[in-house]
Amino acid sequence: MTADTTEKPSEELRFRSAGLTALENSPVTTRAMTRRLPQLVRKALSLAWRVDQRAVVALLVCQALSGFLEAFGLLATTSTITALIAGGNITDRLWDAAPSIAVLAGAAGFRALLGIAVNNISSRLSPRISREAEMQMLDAAINAELAAYDSPGFNDKREAADRGAEVAQDLLTESQDLMACLASLIAAAGVLSILHPALLPLLLLAALPQGIASVRAARVHYQTSRAMGADRRTLSFLRWFVIDKGTADQLRTGTMAAFLLGRYRSIGNRVDDATDKAVHQGARYAIIGAVAGGLASGLVWIALALLLGSGRMSVASAGTAVFALRTVGSSIRGVVGYGTRLYRTGLYLDDWAEFIEEAGGHRLIRGTTTPPAPRSVKAEALTYRYPGADRPALEKITLEVRRGEVLALVGENGSGKTTLSKLLTGLYLPTDGSVTWDGTATGALDPHGMWKQTAVVPQEFAHWPLSARDNITLGQPHGGEEAVHRAAERSGAHEVVDDLRSGLDTLLAREWFGGVELSGGQWQRIAIARAFHRPAGLLVMDEPTSALDARAEHRIFTGLRDIAQDHAVVLVTHRLANVAIADRIVVLDHGCIIQQGTFDELVEAPGLFRELWELQNDRSIPNPRTAGSSIGCEMSAEDAQ
Repeated sequence: MTADTTEKPSEELRFRSAGLTALENSPVTTRAMTRRLPQLVRKALSLAWRVDQRAVVALLVCQALSGFLEAFGLLATTSTITALIAGGNITDRLWDAAPSIAVLAGAAGFRALLGIAVNNISSRLSPRISREAEMQMLDAAINAELAAYDSPGFNDKREAADRGAEVAQDLLTESQDLMACLASLIAAAGVLSILHPALLPLLLLAALPQGIASVRAARVHYQTSRAMGADRRTLSFLRWFVIDKGTADQLRTGTMAAFLLGRYRSIGNRVDDATDKAVHQGARYAIIGAVAGGLASGLVWIALALLLGSGRMSVASAGTAVFALRTVGSSIRGVVGYGTRLYRTGLYLDDWAEFIEEAGGHRLIRGTTTPPAPRSVKAEALTYRYPGADRPALEKITLEVRRGEVLALVGENGSGKTTLSKLLTGLYLPTDGSVTWDGTATGALDPHGMWKQTAVVPQEFAHWPLSARDNITLGQPHGGEEAVHRAAERSGAHEVVDDLRSGLDTLLAREWFGGVELSGGQWQRIAIARAFHRPAGLLVMDEPTSALDARAEHRIFTGLRDIAQDHAVVLVTHRLANVAIADRIVVLDHGCIIQQGTFDELVEAPGLFRELWELQNDRSIPNPRTAGSSIGCEMSAEDAQ
């Protein structure tokens, strides 16, 4: 057999989403922005409405009043200028202008108060909107299929949604700023139209170049942010491994710091290069827009001078027009600026909306039947393939476990034992074949109702930063204190709890909140206790005693037969001596069942089980020590006696 010398490309910890490719093929345009802004404002108000309806009404009223006062103040400007430039004594002119000046001052003061009210309401609503968006995103993540976490791109979509939830609070603020600018623009534009109809279209023309430039810059920044999303997540991933307590000892003994920091720096440089490119491109757009806008603004002022010089506009009207032009110009720049920021925020919010609607394309869509505790869990011709995998993890598996019996799954690493246990509990759905509970397929059952009937001790169990009691009850204290103590007694966790400073009320999170830290074996007893505490019909224990000492392990397995009286028990373990208590043993190899039987039958029969059994019991030492050799400390003759 000749070796394959073809050089394979090196794989990187990166993901390129289909959504990003679609975005590049359908870029952001000014027309798209104009069409989208009203939708975003409605979305902002809709989110705010869910949080506080009265506050939304107050915001809209304040904005409407502010726009009305803007127009009223500008109209009063003409009367003020007319009175001031009229002939006669200066004192008389000031008295004539006093009512108009009072109107201007009152309008300005009241608008300032309205601005404070708008800012106050928005500041209260914004964090609540963001939290509401986060809650909806978390709910979507919880209601995604577990297989989603094995699917390339799910985490990328989740992170994009997280970014959307984070900026959701900006949506209201930017919408309010946009509406304020629009209200001011409408008021000033109305005044300009009264003064002379030709001024308004010229001013709009002056603002158009900057608007187009801002939209293009927003598109560049958003696309760059999305393109670098996977790299930023990788940086976060590496940061966690560098500073996490669980890997701190291996980072040091393996002298990996320089390697990981080098990888971090390399990826960071890639993000910086892309960001610099986006910033420079956005700046080029801004310069072009500013130059074109400046030229167009010059035309506006030339037009105003011609109108004044030709007598088509009075001096007082020209003075008012100057104020109105400045207001309109400022408002248009605000509309463009805030509109661009709102549009960019809306793009991130689209990622959030897509995720909460589809849970990254993996939303739980199953049946509605709530099952009782199962009497029989059966797999028939079961095949399961992980997303993107080259071959199935399990193929044509048929087995059954009934209430009152213990089924053991045995096999070497990668044989499919853990995957099969997740299919039996409905955490995964079969690619082909079926898993049924009392004859009903797991896909037809209500998933949350089904999981209430399961108790699982996984290989990697959670160390919840909660009290010992909450770590056992998982926030579901059914059966009261007696049930908690019974579960702790069965698992040996009572010995751990008795030594804690506050018993079951002790916080188990030293590195986070100053609580107590447990050893690996102590945590495993807590994990077993939480499974024993659940009033479940199906109990799955995946390497449940890997960190336990001999005494604690003996306690678990001697009591497992009693627990199996009202449970269907699936036991996954590499320690073959422990499966002697099982009613049936299923031996897996590369995703297929190759042997089944009792412990005695499999030990006697040729096959993988007996081979593994003999290897585990082979304790021969290649170079045994002589009787006279010493190990460590030597005992004196007196000590020996």
